Amino acid sequence: MSAIRLLVLGAVRQHGRAHGYQVRNDLEYWGAHEWSNAKPGSIYHALKQLAKQGLLLAHEVAPSTVGGPPRTEYEITGRGTEEYFRLLREALTSYDQQMDVKSAAIGFVVDLPRAEAVALLKERTVAIAQWRASVTEHYIPEGGPEQLGHIGEITNLWVHAADAEAEWTRGLIERIEGGAYTFAGEGEPFVGILAEGAENPYATGERHPGDTD
Repeated sequence: MSAIRLLVLGAVRQHGRAHGYQVRNDLEYWGAHEWSNAKPGSIYHALKQLAKQGLLLAHEVAPSTVGGPPRTEYEITGRGTEEYFRLLREALTSYDQQMDVKSAAIGFVVDLPRAEAVALLKERTVAIAQWRASVTEHYIPEGGPEQLGHIGEITNLWVHAADAEAEWTRGLIERIEGGAYTFAGEGEPFVGILAEGAENPYATGERHPGDTD
C-alpha cells in the first residue's frame, strides 16, 4: 500500500473540500514529508489520479478578485470514503506495512469508532504474534544471533522490531480502552488541520508549480 493515497484522501476528508495547496500544507504541518513520500509532486499527482479514479471530485474555482489563476478544489466522493476506510483498516491490521503507512493509519485512527479501533489493533497484535511464531520455528532468540553466523543479526533485528511493535500496540490499545482521545461519534474531534490563512511553522517553503493549481 502507498501511504500517499491514505494521506491525501484523509486530508481532503478532514476539510470537506480543499485545494491542493491546502492538502500539501496540512501534510507538511503533520511532518508527513519527513516520514513518507508526501512530497509536493506526489501530492498533486495523487490528487489528480484520485479524481480520475472517481475517488475525489474536482471543482474548478473562479480566480480571486485580486487576480491569479483559478484553483481546483477537491471533495471526497462516496467511493473515495469507502476506499479511505478500506485503506485505514488494512493499514491498522496488517503487520507487514511500511512505517509511513503505519504512521498515516495512526494519524487517522480516531476517524473510526473506539471499539472498532481497538478490535483492529488487537488483530494487529495477533498478526505480529503469528509472524513471530513462524520465524522462531527456525530461529531461537534465546540462543543468540551467532547461531546463524552474522546473518543471524538480520533475523534478530526482525524479532526485536516485532517485539517492540507488539509492546507499543498493546500500550496504545490500553490507552484507547482507558478513554484516551476522541473517536468517531464521541463529540468534537481533535482539530489537526490549519485554519485558512494560518501560518504553518513546519512548511518547507519549497515552491512547486502545483501550488497554484
